[in-house]
Amino acid sequence: MAYLAFEETPGGQPVRDPAISAPVMPAAIATAPAPVGVGVGTPVGFVADAPAPIAAPVSATARLSALEWSVVALAERDRLSTLRTPGRLSIAIRVLFGDTPNPRLADPQLEALRRVAVLSWHHGYTIPSAEVRAFLAAGYTPDQYELVVDSIGRGRAESNARRFRR
Repeated sequence: MAYLAFEETPGGQPVRDPAISAPVMPAAIATAPAPVGVGVGTPVGFVADAPAPIAAPVSATARLSALEWSVVALAERDRLSTLRTPGRLSIAIRVLFGDTPNPRLADPQLEALRRVAVLSWHHGYTIPSAEVRAFLAAGYTPDQYELVVDSIGRGRAESNARRFRR
């Protein structure tokens, strides 16, 4: 999951049982049906024997167009230096040795997607909060953010597995 979300209890403070030091779940959550593999005395949300899910499924409304997915795919080859504005030296080198293509996109929404994708391809889930805010301000939803970062995470895992299989 791209980020962890949690809900606070109705009073704004975690409910604590004096007998134990860990927070206790509110009654509305504790009375939910137990998942498979959870014992009768085990509180919901704590499963001792069952493995924890890696990521919750992303909402069905989180979708990207084919153009947006192509931007994500192309961002895999972009370097982190494409996120910075070129300095004097790089401009001088570009003038002397020829023009290199500028990977920046003209559409601000697609550029925000490219920036998040480049950061995610290079750093995984560690994306600066300012970039996430810019991504959301460009018109994307948090579910779309999760979709992009999770799919890139799976792609990174597959490429690492292929690399070490050889």
